[in-house]
Amino acid sequence: MDKSSKFDENSDVGYHPSSPSNTPDFSPMSGDSFTYCQTWTSPESETVDESSYASEPSPSRWRAKQDVLSKLGMKLREHSMDDKLDACVDSAELELMKERFAKLLLGEDMSGSGKGVCTAVTISNAITNLYATVFGQSLKLEPLKPEKSAMWKREMKVLLSVCDYIQEFAPTAQYLEDGTIVEMMKSRPRLDIYVNLPALQKLDTMLIEILDTFQDTEFWYAENIPGNSSRLRGASFRTKFPRKDGKWWLPVPCVLPGGLSDKSRKHLIEKRDCANQIHKAAMAINSSVLAEIDIPEKYIDNLPESGRSSVGDSIYLYMQTADKFSPEQLLDCLKISSEHEALELADRVESSMYTWRRKACLTHSKSSWSKVKDLIEDTDSKDKNYTLAERAESLLLCLKQRYPELSQTSLDTCKIQYNRDVGNAILESYSRVLEGLAFNIVAWIEDVLYVDKSMRNRDV
Repeated sequence: MDKSSKFDENSDVGYHPSSPSNTPDFSPMSGDSFTYCQTWTSPESETVDESSYASEPSPSRWRAKQDVLSKLGMKLREHSMDDKLDACVDSAELELMKERFAKLLLGEDMSGSGKGVCTAVTISNAITNLYATVFGQSLKLEPLKPEKSAMWKREMKVLLSVCDYIQEFAPTAQYLEDGTIVEMMKSRPRLDIYVNLPALQKLDTMLIEILDTFQDTEFWYAENIPGNSSRLRGASFRTKFPRKDGKWWLPVPCVLPGGLSDKSRKHLIEKRDCANQIHKAAMAINSSVLAEIDIPEKYIDNLPESGRSSVGDSIYLYMQTADKFSPEQLLDCLKISSEHEALELADRVESSMYTWRRKACLTHSKSSWSKVKDLIEDTDSKDKNYTLAERAESLLLCLKQRYPELSQTSLDTCKIQYNRDVGNAILESYSRVLEGLAFNIVAWIEDVLYVDKSMRNRDV
């Protein structure tokens, strides 16, 4: 633990992406990418044996050595200052970091029996648990506590530093001294990480900044009002203005009679719109990352034999007989009353969709080569399984749009559980927690605006 801590203090774990000017247009999950187990490199592996190039080091290499030694000397001189800073760290927090790091290395198995989960699942759970620790008790529009903010930034920096070692090879042109152009392979951050990770870090910073703007506000919450405060009479509105969503355990915002000022109301609306855009961006990144993760074999093996039995007779008959399929009209007819029913329907529709797609693929694989062109041309009109799968996909998309706060489906949960790609695990979990935080901020602002509107209407 001492050696590893010294390495962390003297190493640069920042994100240094290469120039995207020569980036080719290909899928981030293509065969050009390395899996996570092939991208880990140690400092020792980067050491170059100069004797294999020349009997004596060249002047340029000697200058490079001097630069490295000078930097190392600066690191050693700064080591005493780092020791003083480390002495200020709370011992309880240090022990907590050691315990979490040990769980990360052992795959969350502290018993030593070797039954831990893979690295991807471990890091995904670590990001999720860190979010629950930092933001789990946040139920109001207020700045994050300094110790919580420091913990979030520090531990997320450690977890995200893994992405610095997830590289891929890309062809680049190298110009020799005689003018010859040689194509060489150069390592760079994997394309999906290069694109999505900086975007997620920017969204993270924006969400923290939104919370920091709510310091001196014109609204307050009923549960933390001092007994001698002049605002105490405003807290009695809890019985007059019940929560519109029925979530009685959340603190109720209060405003003075007459409502908020125009400046405060405008500020709330601006931050609500900003958080709403962040929520959409994080949701889009999360959906794209989940789409890149392969469907586990366990999920495919557990698919129902018939899509009709999974989705139900009424929905199946509508999807089959309707000339112009309208998912919005179908959802209106179903009259879903709760998020639990919506999630259950999403699971059934998704399993039916993949069942019909599998049957369509099996049908095509049994066809002879002479019928391939006809199948490609007339798939939309003649293949019933393909048509049903397309309609099920549109129904699932409409359902998720109508219920944006819907929990993850069984397929998404299965993908996260059986995923082995560390890069995808980091991007998925990071975008998921930011999506949840942005959604909560929007909901909290909506609560304050609802109370403000109720107070202004009462005074009219």
